[in-house]
Amino acid sequence: MALKRFVLLFALAACIAAIAVSGAAIWQLAERGGRSAGRAAIGGPFQLVDSTGRQVSEADFRGRPMLIYFGYTYCPDVCPTELQAMSAALDRLGSIAEQIQPLFITIDPERDTPEQLASYCRHFHPRLACLTGTAEQVAGAAKSYRVFYARTRSQNRDAPADNYLLDHSSYVYLMAADGLYLTHFGPGTDPEAMAERIRAYL
Repeated sequence: MALKRFVLLFALAACIAAIAVSGAAIWQLAERGGRSAGRAAIGGPFQLVDSTGRQVSEADFRGRPMLIYFGYTYCPDVCPTELQAMSAALDRLGSIAEQIQPLFITIDPERDTPEQLASYCRHFHPRLACLTGTAEQVAGAAKSYRVFYARTRSQNRDAPADNYLLDHSSYVYLMAADGLYLTHFGPGTDPEAMAERIRAYL
């Protein structure tokens, strides 16, 4: 009886290990862009406003792959660093980059007005489209892309109410011309490596 129980437990453990290995392999394949693993549930429709005040939706950018980053203009370091990496990657792609639409979507609609975005985004790639909207519109877009953000409390109690920072996830998403997710780039991705991975999808 003890031997039979041991065999059953061993078989169960082996089965669990096989499932774990299989799951890890599928995830790695998806990370490499493997089509057989299916696509991540990232992306979806949005209704926002560009830096000229024009109402836009995801449909306005269909037909071209999109390179998307969520952040905010008052971000002290991470956001400008990632936007510079995006811009540098597009520069490395040369004329191929004309196929791609780079997007910056704010997570701070309270301060990031169209005028603020227009001033901020001119420091990055010339074709970077910068989008804002109502708090509800921005929250909906962020949810579609699985973007986390939350306001952090100021340590200075006497600081103005609009003097705050935002904790947020920091990924650059590459979406296909039909709006489906292709891959993403983590914080600190080298522009050359980003360019090479983008090129592989074009």
